[in-house]
Amino acid sequence: MKIIAIKNGSSAILLDRMFALRAKVFDGRLGWKVLARDGRERDLFDEFDPVYVLAVTARNDVVGCARLLPAMGKTMLSSVFPQLVQDQTFSSHARMVESSRFCVDTTIQRKGRSGLHHVTRLMFAGILEWCLSRGHTEVVTVTDLAVERILGRAGWPLRRLGPVQTVGKGKALAGVLAVDREIFGRVKPHGYMSDLNRFSQHGPTVSS
Repeated sequence: MKIIAIKNGSSAILLDRMFALRAKVFDGRLGWKVLARDGRERDLFDEFDPVYVLAVTARNDVVGCARLLPAMGKTMLSSVFPQLVQDQTFSSHARMVESSRFCVDTTIQRKGRSGLHHVTRLMFAGILEWCLSRGHTEVVTVTDLAVERILGRAGWPLRRLGPVQTVGKGKALAGVLAVDREIFGRVKPHGYMSDLNRFSQHGPTVSS
């Protein structure tokens, strides 16, 4: 299993499997109010040229994903959840990205000693490695209490931008994650592998 990064217009197979995973998690498991059609979930922010960090098995099954967008552009935080930011010192900048639609397939994972699933650690490390390779220093995200706790256990603490608020049927919060090599070394699991150094504008392709 390894981490890769792709964009729209690259691997149609991996993109389709990623959108299927998102539908399985956000629509099926979590019951979020998302637009899922034909077992695939996507939204407006998928049209803004994001980078997708994926955890992919040897059979090219997508078992983890996250969507990254420039924090100074159109983001979910600024457009959908601005009420979650109450830290008056917060401002986006060119070396910050927004992570959204983070999810993993917990049905195929194993847990480590920390109680975290292996793919979860892979995904955290993949996001960190991609950010480090492009000079980004921070990740901003909207998440829930469960993911905040998981980040803390992984050694990647979230700095809250405001209190937890009710959003729909759940509790949500916005926060910032620091990006540096020390955190990457702490978060990445044993045997971590990625193809992020091969990432280009069109990303890698697969044939199966």
